Amino acid sequence: MKKSVLTRYRVMAYVTGVLLVLLVIGMIGKYLLEMDGAEGFTSVVSIAHGWLYVLYLVFAFDLGSKAKWKFGKLAWVLLAGTVPTAAFFVERKVSREVGPLVEDDAAVPAEA
Repeated sequence: MKKSVLTRYRVMAYVTGVLLVLLVIGMIGKYLLEMDGAEGFTSVVSIAHGWLYVLYLVFAFDLGSKAKWKFGKLAWVLLAGTVPTAAFFVERKVSREVGPLVEDDAAVPAEA
């Protein structure tokens, strides 16, 4: 498996995780603290998280299919982008597990 497959997944896991944490903070500010401006912030972050979560799903599914994961494991990785902070922990575990399967992109001969 190419290194870029794992890298794309890792980047989107972090982006999705950060946006989800920001969304939770925005929701706390909006509903519990009733802060001014929290509604606009929450709206922007939720839209960004929604669209980028779709990319996360695509990249995680690609990684899972190349790593030949069973459905349960793939489902857990896909859902990790919906649970605050879970994406960070799942990403670490996946990176350690898939790391040995990764070959350097430069070592892969280009097809003519």
